[in-house]
Amino acid sequence: MDNFRSMALPNTSLLLFVLHMCALAWQAWALVDLRMEDSVEVYMDESAEIPCLYTFTEKPMMVMVQWFVREREGHRVRISYSDLTMQKVDENTSYSNRISVRSNSDGETLTIQDVKLSDEREFFCQVSGLAAGNGEGRTLLKVFDPPEPPVIDGVLSGVSVSGDSTAKIASCETREGFPKPNITWYRDHIPIHPISGLANVVTLVTKESSGLYTVQSELHYKVTKEDKDAHFSCEVSYFVPGAVRTSESKGINITVHYPTTSVEIWKESPEGLVKEGDTVEIRCQGDGNPPAPIIFNQEQSDVELDSSPYIKPGLLVLKEVSRADSGVYECHSLDVDAVNHDEVLDTLQLTVHYLDPAVVVPKDSEVMLKGESLTATCNALSSLETSTVWFKDGIEVGRGHIMQLQDATFDTSGQYDCEVTVPSLPGLLTSGSVHIIVQGAPQMKDAEREIELTEKVGGWVNLSCEVRGYPRPAITWSITGSQSQSWREVVKRETEDQVHSVVMLKVTTDTVAVCNSTNDFGIETKTYSIRSIPFSQTPTARKTSADNSGVIIVVIIVSILLLAILGSVFYFLYKKGKLPCGRSGKQEITKEKTNKEDIVVEMKAKKTEESVLLKGVNGEKKPPNDQVTICA
Repeated sequence: MDNFRSMALPNTSLLLFVLHMCALAWQAWALVDLRMEDSVEVYMDESAEIPCLYTFTEKPMMVMVQWFVREREGHRVRISYSDLTMQKVDENTSYSNRISVRSNSDGETLTIQDVKLSDEREFFCQVSGLAAGNGEGRTLLKVFDPPEPPVIDGVLSGVSVSGDSTAKIASCETREGFPKPNITWYRDHIPIHPISGLANVVTLVTKESSGLYTVQSELHYKVTKEDKDAHFSCEVSYFVPGAVRTSESKGINITVHYPTTSVEIWKESPEGLVKEGDTVEIRCQGDGNPPAPIIFNQEQSDVELDSSPYIKPGLLVLKEVSRADSGVYECHSLDVDAVNHDEVLDTLQLTVHYLDPAVVVPKDSEVMLKGESLTATCNALSSLETSTVWFKDGIEVGRGHIMQLQDATFDTSGQYDCEVTVPSLPGLLTSGSVHIIVQGAPQMKDAEREIELTEKVGGWVNLSCEVRGYPRPAITWSITGSQSQSWREVVKRETEDQVHSVVMLKVTTDTVAVCNSTNDFGIETKTYSIRSIPFSQTPTARKTSADNSGVIIVVIIVSILLLAILGSVFYFLYKKGKLPCGRSGKQEITKEKTNKEDIVVEMKAKKTEESVLLKGVNGEKKPPNDQVTICA
């Protein structure tokens, strides 16, 4: 086989030489037009097609087409041959198993399957038509493989603005792309261009064993305080067939360290006005990063206040404040990087409002005579405007710091409570009270002073006596008539200015009971007159002869009216024929449907017409089918 190949090669070369000489002989008279694309672009691992189109000015006797590829060393290697009699792919090349050639009347197309990065090279198409002419063209095959999306990482430790030069703030990496991708940096979507002393980009390109590129880029930047809110990102740009594409990373925020230039102090709690007894929290915060230590003190005082740095930095807690805690509070930043850290402070005016205990005049209690007037006042010292309301027994009786009591009565007595509040600060409240005592002679609760009663002999009656006065009256009972052992006191209730006494009396004869109430200012009495009634009499009210005559007259008039009505009814029935009369002078009543024997009622003739009518009206009701016959 090897001998055959060694013999075939000289013969082929000889044939080609002869054909070439013939072509030179006819070259002056025949031409070939060969067209190929300058480049063909394809993704790695896909298939690429390289066309080779040609036309002859004269029809050739035979056409030979050969495909060549330029090796890395620079020389060309044939990979395919075809003529009128055969078409073959050369063996023992890197393309022997991956190419195919398709022919038509316009030319040939070379197809390369499973394109590799190493296939990015020049491919040559050589066409010979012998005497009809020959030509050669070439196409550069370009291979593309998109890289992975970029990955960005920021510096975790933070970057200080105090540095004199740029510092690394972030890195960006994209892997395994072909051709080599490019990385561009952005700040808030605006490209960052390298500027000496402000921005610098350091790029490292690595070619992997697979031929793909990995690109690493570091951004060195001179940060300022304004960069604390900025977002940095990187963008990778890469070539694809017929276009350029980009892929952007996520945005990251850089931790920027900068000194404190100002602080702010405010009252965090409670909301609104502060009153005595509240717990006050004062917050102070600087604009530096990281936050600098904060100290508190009161104005014109060098004593540092405990701000609980281990619990909540920058927080001052004042528990159960009083009016003495009012004043101006200062907070200072201890940032050593600040240019003038002694001047970095802020102040807060704290006012603690108060309400002193209420002062009531008169104090505790006041005694006044019945009919007199009294002025009572209730005041409480406060840092805010107050409001006062007076109450008695839980019921509002007045508003304002002054209460006027006019023309005092026993009802005026009692405890008066005043309540002082601050409308603008509901938590502030105080109260006081005064006890009013009204002096006067005893006063019976009932309007009647003399009461008459009747009771049968042996009966019992309850006699009540309720009196009011101050000093509290004393009650005594004086009973005449009934036996002394026939009565006893069953109820006795006493208050500061009232006495209520009830006695139970057994009536044996006409009796007079007198309730006597006395104190230092006078005496008051109440008399009960009890008339006894023997057992044979009923204890009812006596009727006068005039009353009896009036009742008799009324009865006579009613009887006459009733007789007139009954006579009219009888006459009406008679006229209508409802009452037929017989000569026998008898009245017969029959019932049509009854289980009893017929009943006949005979009335004596001497009964008057009036009595018959009354009996008919007042007698039992007759059924609808009853028949009544009355004969005079």
